Amino acid sequence: MAARRGYRYGPWQGGRDPLEPPYDVAEALDALGDQVLDGSSPGEALRDLLRRGRDKLRGLEDIRRDVRRRQADARQRGRLDGTLEEVRELLDRALEEERRALFPEPDEAARLAEAELDALPRDTSSAVRQLADHDWRSAEARHIYEQIQELLRREVLDSQFRGMKEALQQATPEDMARIKDMLADLNAMLAADARGEHTQEQFDEFMAKHGELFPDRPSTLEELVDQLARRAAAQQRLMRSLSAEQRAELQELTAGALQDMGLASEMDRLLQGLQTARPDLPWSGRERMDGEEGLGLGDATTALEELADLEELESTLSQDYPGASLADVDDEQVERALGRQAVDDMAALRRIERELERQGYLTRHGGDFELTARAVRRLGSTALRRVFSRLEARGRGGHDMRDAGAAGDLIGSSRAWVYGDEQPLDVVRTVRNAVLRTGPAPSLRLAVDDFEVVETERRTSAVVALLVDLSYSMALRGTWGAAKSTALALHSLVTTRYPQDAIQIIGFSDYARVLQPVDLAGLSSDMVQGTNLQHGLMLANRHLARHPDAEPVVLVVTDGEPTAHLSRSGQAVFCWPPLAETVELTLAEVERCTRRGATINVFMLDDEPRLVEFVELLARRNGGRVFAPRPDRLGDYVVSDYLRARRGRRSHARRCPG
Repeated sequence: MAARRGYRYGPWQGGRDPLEPPYDVAEALDALGDQVLDGSSPGEALRDLLRRGRDKLRGLEDIRRDVRRRQADARQRGRLDGTLEEVRELLDRALEEERRALFPEPDEAARLAEAELDALPRDTSSAVRQLADHDWRSAEARHIYEQIQELLRREVLDSQFRGMKEALQQATPEDMARIKDMLADLNAMLAADARGEHTQEQFDEFMAKHGELFPDRPSTLEELVDQLARRAAAQQRLMRSLSAEQRAELQELTAGALQDMGLASEMDRLLQGLQTARPDLPWSGRERMDGEEGLGLGDATTALEELADLEELESTLSQDYPGASLADVDDEQVERALGRQAVDDMAALRRIERELERQGYLTRHGGDFELTARAVRRLGSTALRRVFSRLEARGRGGHDMRDAGAAGDLIGSSRAWVYGDEQPLDVVRTVRNAVLRTGPAPSLRLAVDDFEVVETERRTSAVVALLVDLSYSMALRGTWGAAKSTALALHSLVTTRYPQDAIQIIGFSDYARVLQPVDLAGLSSDMVQGTNLQHGLMLANRHLARHPDAEPVVLVVTDGEPTAHLSRSGQAVFCWPPLAETVELTLAEVERCTRRGATINVFMLDDEPRLVEFVELLARRNGGRVFAPRPDRLGDYVVSDYLRARRGRRSHARRCPG
């Protein structure tokens, strides 16, 4: 019998409200879609969403700001030379007590001892070492000097093993022997690991023997090495951050303390082993500390270790490196630095990323995100709604074109009548609606809301070629997002409301290519020179040729005159100002479209004189129209023109202002 699943309750440890409703993934998708429609790639849009967050959801930038604040606080914690300062103070006190004891002595030995004290080196480390064999007259001075030795032992070991300072407050010779044994066993284990001979059993035996010296209780050698290596790297950076004189004095003091404890060789072996195991850590470099209080060697190492963790965390949160993922962010590191609230914020951001993948809106490809066909359909629908929300509803039911066709075959369905409809009334459903509304009655009165019309299928279809300029100038002028949004809106309109029409989106820069909606959504403008409209019209002509009985619709969105064409070998030839050959070959493709009965309508996104001159020439040759819409109205113009053109309406060439 399966165990019954239960729940455990305890005090709330902080973080997000546990009763708060989950973040709406659909809202995240729409926010991401807005970025894509404005010209971003899906990966860029997702990174921007995660960076900025949404409404009550904190983004990565907010969390990074907290990390930088913690870095500033850590740098204000104190100076790095606290141990040197404390040793100097203890040394001065010891010398003062010794001189006080020597002063009343009348013998020559006392005068000689005073002379030795006066001749001590000025640097602290050399003075401490020289006094190692001094015959102290003052018991108080001897005690203070022994405090220096004890301080150095504690600080040196605490700088390598966090928490060792407290453990060695009243250290006995047996305690020091245990530490020496631990170092020997640890170095042996690291050597075995380097040879590939280490086992978990060996580590468990080590922890059973020496575990009380490691309060964090690591469970594997990898965890232990990570802890020790990070601290050792911080210790190395501490030394490099001191002045040359301070560094020399501290190195001499620590070396003397280790030598006195008989640990010098084992500590050297440990440092080498840790550097070999974790060469990726920041072993070099300098840190700036701005605090006023001097920090002991162990506390200073802890401060620099924390700074290194914060710098690593900030770098990971930036997500600006190849293959970056929120999975790279260590929750334990986040909690140590910022607390439980930040961990919950990270979990909410990961949930967005994970749910967008799980629900089939995003997929990873080559280390970056791409929109799926499902997401692109939603994106196209959003783009189309944007267009229709701006178009004024007039005539036959407005621009949403809910009528499926007034002159076609019945398709067996009906819908509510709207002002301007020309479809036949569905009498049966109209009367039924009135009966349901009023109930059985001797007489029946119809209301406007009762009327329904039958839907019909259009007999005529259109073949649509939308040519979109992908050249880099579109991005420079800020028109690429409008072009992408327009293409997705038109594709959504055709495929969902006029499935009998055949649409092809063609992008052109130095070369032209057919674009699927998924490709278009993830596309950025091409970082190349060249506007090869000739190649784009060639592909459009092939598309029109496959549908000879359909109403041809060719729409061109561009911000520049043709500056490239295909040579006989199929290579793109670019030149600015344009070559005469480029213009001639482009106009030749215009003539082919014209012979097929296709009107080419051009939507100019710039008013550069050479562009205006070319498109007006194209319009005279073809009989099409020229529009100059603002970028934010581009979709309105293109969709409206498609709806007009698919009804078979033709117009004389004219330029329409935006």
